[in-house]
Amino acid sequence: MANPSTEGGTGAGTEVLRRSYTATNSNAFAVLINGVADHLYTVLSITICETGGNDEDIGIRVMIDGSTELKILETSTTLPSRSTYIFNDKLVLAGEDHLEVFTSSGDCDIYCSYIDQTFA
Repeated sequence: MANPSTEGGTGAGTEVLRRSYTATNSNAFAVLINGVADHLYTVLSITICETGGNDEDIGIRVMIDGSTELKILETSTTLPSRSTYIFNDKLVLAGEDHLEVFTSSGDCDIYCSYIDQTFA
């Protein structure tokens, strides 16, 4: 795999299937992927399950280099009581990008699967 950040990369590196999850998150964004330099992350899916018995506002965003917000799913999206939302479009994060998920009351289980590629 060639290093995309430098011309003529060595092709050395690793590729690992990973997961991230949280069961508590109240009226805030939870960081699922906290990107670091020389990594590419391919998000395979994000599952949000409402567990508290009430409608939940949810949202998904990517923070580019930790500072510029790109909304993937608007935070006013309502997840009905006792239901599950599955986001399975592929996203690619690079370097210090962060993947974050919002829930309004915190009664959600959130699970993310992704590929972490590192470059030597």
